[in-house]
Parts: sequence; structure tokens; C-alpha cells
Amino acid sequence: MTLTQLKYIDAIAQYGSLSRAAGRMFVSQPRMTNALRELEEEIGQTLFFRTPRGMKLTEEGVRFLGYARQVMQQMRLLEDHYNREKPKRSFSVSTQHYTFTARAFVELVKRYGEDEYDFSLLEERTAKVIENVRNMKSEIGILYMSQFNEAVLRKLLRESNLRFTPLFTVRPHVFLFREHPLAGKEVIALPDLEGFPCITFDQGEENAFYFSEEPLSVRTLRKQIRVTDRAAVANFLMDLDAYIITSGILPSFLHGSDIVARPLESDERMTVGIVRHADRIPSELGNAFEDALKKMAEEIRAAES
Repeated sequence: MTLTQLKYIDAIAQYGSLSRAAGRMFVSQPRMTNALRELEEEIGQTLFFRTPRGMKLTEEGVRFLGYARQVMQQMRLLEDHYNREKPKRSFSVSTQHYTFTARAFVELVKRYGEDEYDFSLLEERTAKVIENVRNMKSEIGILYMSQFNEAVLRKLLRESNLRFTPLFTVRPHVFLFREHPLAGKEVIALPDLEGFPCITFDQGEENAFYFSEEPLSVRTLRKQIRVTDRAAVANFLMDLDAYIITSGILPSFLHGSDIVARPLESDERMTVGIVRHADRIPSELGNAFEDALKKMAEEIRAAES
């Protein structure tokens, strides 16, 4: 097993095609095909299977790639340490659409951002958050659990060798434009929302209720707007009398006083937490980011009490 073979596997997984991966790596396709075959024979496992859409990782391939990426990252750190005066730092987070994760990320960049760095904050669908941490593309994932989805998500995390650590638990809130007809209510009940457009984050092919980012996702909605971009939510709230049900954490500096959060009358609770790979050694940056998240969690818990 060689580092070159690991790089080839990573490229095939990224581009979904032997020919595209070979082109990106500036090698011939037969050479990459032989390297893949030799590696699979060596470890006695099939890493990819062919589909009409290209090369897809097998379950064993997903596990192998996760470890391979960790080896490649350590190799880059080793090369940087001995080939550069200051090693280039790299770090990646995958998260559901939460503003507080961006705040924590800002603190990380301010503390550790140097002349050169490669940091990633990826706002992803729920399944992609889990996949990125499982594959070790991201060191940390952020998602929420509730009584409704906890059993399903914990089973999926367990099968992916991932661990969930709670940060805070909050009651669901409704986000509204300050001039929305319901904005004057201190507490909003579900029947109050009938007839208004509901915004939800699209979950793609995994658009099951258990992967929804919004609590109470099993409701039948007459008007629904699916989005992938958090920035679009504010525009729809202000222009369409729409609403979104979420954690209630919306820093005022993002939209001033235009958007307001009102508690939802419900027994449902949202527990937001950190997802990590059980076999991955936490990095200095990962620990620093987790500390920043925990600091903000304390502020959120204080605001809830």
C-alpha cells in the first residue's frame, strides 16, 4: 500500500470516474486502474462499484477512504513542518444551517488564522454532515436531535463509528418578519401558522422526515418553500409572510431587528450537538473550535433560562 494509491482512491471518490480522476492526477487511466486493482487485491476488499452515474464507494470503500484521508492529512502536515517555516493549517467543519457555528468559526480564524491557512465551513444537508465526518473530510459535524429523530440518527451514527456530544437543548422557535401578522404574539401555536408559507431546508435524496432540520416535520403543509441557502431565508421571511421553525438562535447583527423569534407552543425540544469520528485523534484546531462552541452554548443556555 502506497501514498500514491491512497491519493488515487481519493481522486476517484471525488470525481466519480477513473478517466476524470486520472486526468486530474495527470496519469494514464490504465495506470490508475492497475493501482486500484492492486490495492483491492492487497487488502482483499472491493472499494468501488460501477453504476450508470460512475464509480461509487462500497461500504468498505467509505471506511477505507476515511482512514486514507487521515493518513494523507498527516503526511501534508509532516511535509509542511519540514518544508516550510510555518506549516499551513487546515480544518473543516460540516454543519446544519446554524448561525452560531459561523460565529464560532470566526473566533477560530481570528485565533489561528496565519499568513496561510485552508479552513472550511460547509453548511450541508443532514446526511452530508454525517457523511463528511464519517469520511473524515470534516473533523467536526453539527446537527440536532429530538425525540422524533434521535433513535434513527443515533443508529446511523453508531453504524458510521461516530459519536454525538450534546451542546445545548432549546425549545423550538418560529422565525418571522417583525411586521408578520403573528409577530405580536408572545407564544405561537401550530394552528396559528396555518395558511402561511413554511420554509424548510431541502434534504435532497434523503428528504425523509428524520433528516429534516426543522422539528415537527411530519406536519402536512399547504404552503412549503424548500431552500438550500440560509441567506435566502431572511428574504422570504420579509417578503412573503413566511416562517421557519428552528432553534431560535439568530444573532441580531445579521438582520438587525427585522427578524424576530417567538417560542412555539410545543413539548418538542431540540438538542444541538457535535459529531466526531471515534477513530480520529482530535486536532488542536478541532479542540479550539469545540471550546468556542461550548462557550456559545453557555450563552444560549443562559438566554433560555
